[in-house]
Amino acid sequence: MDLEDLQTFVEVADAGGVSPAARRLGVSKSIVSRRLIRVESELGVQLLARTTRGAALTEAGVTFREHAARVCAEIDVARETILPAGDLRGRLRIAAPLSFGPTHLAPVLADLASRHPLLHVHACYSDRFVDIVGEGFDCAVRVGYLSDSNLIARRVGPIHGRLVASPAYIREHGAPETPEGLVSHQALLQGTETWRFIDGDRTIAVHPQGRFKADNGTALAAAAVAGLGIAALPDFLTEKDLASGSLVPVMPQYPLPEAGLFVVRPPGQHPTRKIRALTELLIEHFG
Repeated sequence: MDLEDLQTFVEVADAGGVSPAARRLGVSKSIVSRRLIRVESELGVQLLARTTRGAALTEAGVTFREHAARVCAEIDVARETILPAGDLRGRLRIAAPLSFGPTHLAPVLADLASRHPLLHVHACYSDRFVDIVGEGFDCAVRVGYLSDSNLIARRVGPIHGRLVASPAYIREHGAPETPEGLVSHQALLQGTETWRFIDGDRTIAVHPQGRFKADNGTALAAAAVAGLGIAALPDFLTEKDLASGSLVPVMPQYPLPEAGLFVVRPPGQHPTRKIRALTELLIEHFG
């Protein structure tokens, strides 16, 4: 079975259709369709059910996709193992946060592509939680505090944050003096998160409440500027508004714990050279 056909099937399965897969691969839809036909003919089973919305995996397709993705990954590792000093080749698919990626990560990825002209760099920017294994990403760049998982994470830099609010909100509602005082204020939230604060050698956890929620940090910063409440945000989202006076720090005597910038990858023995190159470049920029 042709490896390129196999990789195309995995791409279609992960993208959910021929058209998005063709865009990712940079080829025509007709080429993708021909490759899929060859794979199904070779196996003698239908792997994809074409629908008006794209393509859905059949039961056989779900099983085969897992093995096909593993084979493709192993081939990439094998190529790197026998050609350790060669140019980086192939494709590097990266999931990155929308609030951080286009402004801070995009220049680093452009630098990576410039240094390695044979490498195809594909970035997907979204603030939703991406299943990097299920969706076929090589790695993800994540900001914040990592939850426990079976993924392998490498910290590449610090992320500092603080509580902020608009001067108008403070004039109308006052400013909390302690973390416990936040319960009487409107918090701007991404979900049902817990806010933690440093008080000497102990950490105080608070469960804030609020009527305004968004899954994007930039949107929460805009809501804070509009006077809707108090937000806990990384400095890279608030530094301009703090400098202009549109936002002011809240409760600076209780700082937020330092967060981190991480490269997260699926479990395996060793990171590929592509991921190592990205990690080293991120450390160079943010470490």
